[in-house]
Amino acid sequence: MTLPINSPWMILAAAALLFISPAAAAVLCRSFCNNIPVNYPFAVDDGCGAAQFRRALNCSAAGLFFLTPSGSYKVQAIDYRRQSVVVFDPSMSTCSILQPRRDFSLTEIQYATIPPSPDTVFALVNCSADSPVLNHYRSLCFNFSGHSCDELYTACTSFKLFRVLSNANANANATAPSPPCCFTRYDTLRFMALDILDCTHYTSVYNVDGLAGVGPLDWMYGIKLTYNLPEMGCERCARSGGTCGFDVETLGFVCICSTTLNTTRDCGKLLNLHQ
Repeated sequence: MTLPINSPWMILAAAALLFISPAAAAVLCRSFCNNIPVNYPFAVDDGCGAAQFRRALNCSAAGLFFLTPSGSYKVQAIDYRRQSVVVFDPSMSTCSILQPRRDFSLTEIQYATIPPSPDTVFALVNCSADSPVLNHYRSLCFNFSGHSCDELYTACTSFKLFRVLSNANANANATAPSPPCCFTRYDTLRFMALDILDCTHYTSVYNVDGLAGVGPLDWMYGIKLTYNLPEMGCERCARSGGTCGFDVETLGFVCICSTTLNTTRDCGKLLNLHQ
């Protein structure tokens, strides 16, 4: 037996799947910030995207920014196929620019859900000889793709200054070695701030596995973060024409079908019931 569309049973069934959540459905989710696509699991509107990435991004006239306790980092690109996000620290030094130092840090939740990629390396520059990574924690430093951190002092105009200062402080008849430095992972910075590491500046490079034979001037400076897609039923929601989001109070999954209509699964034929 086929129930008519206005049957009480059909209405009750639809009501069990549908609910109106003004906070989550006040606006449809924006899918772009300037020229960068913003798709699930990310969002720039509250109630959109995955709950674990709530307020991770901020969209302004200046661009799309990734927010952490240590600051706002401009998003350069999001690769949804490889599940990676490249951000740039505006206070980070590079091969051509020397910037005032500031630590980069993530919350514990961010570290668990969107940590720096294995092919992102942090370079600690102009370190003291007493730095922990040059003594007790020496094993935390390494070379990558045939490169040592000493190359930064010879190839980069920004870091050459430290070598010049080191020579200026040496005896007149001696040439001082370059100041100590270290290539390391984010885990080192996670547990020890730059003050503890006793290094005045840092920079970071990503996609290091492909930099064999490439000089520091041509390295890709920034921080690549990786993430996993939460299994919340978003694919089914998207196939039905909905937008994946969450209830801002319970943080439960929501399929946003319109500005006034949400469902816990997918939009399906439910939109037709309200037309």
